[in-house]
Amino acid sequence: MMEAIPTGYCLFLSAILFTIGVVGFLTRRNAVLVFMCIEIMLNAVNLSFIAFARRLGSLDGQVAVLFVITVAAAEVAVGLSIIVALFRKRKTVDVDQIDLMKW
Repeated sequence: MMEAIPTGYCLFLSAILFTIGVVGFLTRRNAVLVFMCIEIMLNAVNLSFIAFARRLGSLDGQVAVLFVITVAAAEVAVGLSIIVALFRKRKTVDVDQIDLMKW
């Protein structure tokens, strides 16, 4: 029988992924890369939910992951459509150049 991956390893990987996502979110200026960093952070949270659900022997974490994946898919659809619309209007996806919501 195969040995299970320890929960600590999964949580460590989750923390690394979340940190990479936060650093990318704070340092990148391209809107597409910012969305990718948000997705990395969401996947890191999903990994920790699954690790805790497996550790506790409950399906609650897996149900939460299903909802997070659903929300992430909707967020990507809406976010990418906004990025495409901004690119058509401004010809850039640089978040510093996008100031359409200023008064």
